[in-house]
Amino acid sequence: MKNILVPIEDHNGIPSVLQTAQLVAGKFGSQIEVVPLGPDFEALIAAHFAVPMSVSNEKAQRELLAQLRAMFDDFSKTSSAGEKTPFSWNGSGLFTDIKVGAHGRVFDLTIVGRPGVEPSDPRQATLEAALFESGRPILVAPPKPPKTLGEVVVIAWNASTETARTVGFGMPFLKKARKIIVVSVTSAMSPGPSPELLVRALQRHGLEVSLEVVDETTQPAGRLILARAATAGADLLLKGGYTQSRLRQMVFGGATSLILAEANIPVFMAH
Repeated sequence: MKNILVPIEDHNGIPSVLQTAQLVAGKFGSQIEVVPLGPDFEALIAAHFAVPMSVSNEKAQRELLAQLRAMFDDFSKTSSAGEKTPFSWNGSGLFTDIKVGAHGRVFDLTIVGRPGVEPSDPRQATLEAALFESGRPILVAPPKPPKTLGEVVVIAWNASTETARTVGFGMPFLKKARKIIVVSVTSAMSPGPSPELLVRALQRHGLEVSLEVVDETTQPAGRLILARAATAGADLLLKGGYTQSRLRQMVFGGATSLILAEANIPVFMAH
């Protein structure tokens, strides 16, 4: 986890995103590249056929770029405290969501904020672009900045390809964890290896791993996972991103959607 990408936008999750990135850097000696995120102005102009907007397009981009740079500079001044900062600014121009996803292909991890429904919340589109377009894992920072990261790790195992990929990408965190708990909700399992097999595989890496199989059906799987993580005092959750399709989760719900809506700890995901 040496190369970390952090897109920043004017939303209320930015302090948590940047502080989460700082925790990752402290754990792995990472370098963090911060890029300014803005709307796709050309797409907006095309959609509204607003030719006059093209005149103010460059001005609007410059103003937003300056605003985001000021946010980053304020954080850097208060967080470095005279120490060498792991952050660097890549701000020659605004990034769109799709560009963030593509740029993330050469990074070990992209860190984004947990999406919300309010205009001041991080956007779902940014998370999905990073998750689906980068081919790399993402770390979703909770609304409030975490104090620790990766001391107690919960793996939400459902035997899916997405979760297997998440565990593989997450091995650097697992190798530094003090405690690892595999949580498997029976009703949410996919065809594939049992949680016992995952525990055995991780133990072969010299990791101390415990297992909790949840047979309850009184609550959705995502909420059961979050409850077990809270009981364990976890400060990191590993969860495969969208084992079911996004459309199905929008219509019927799903563990990923619920966890993204309610998690109060960082969530490490891959698809």
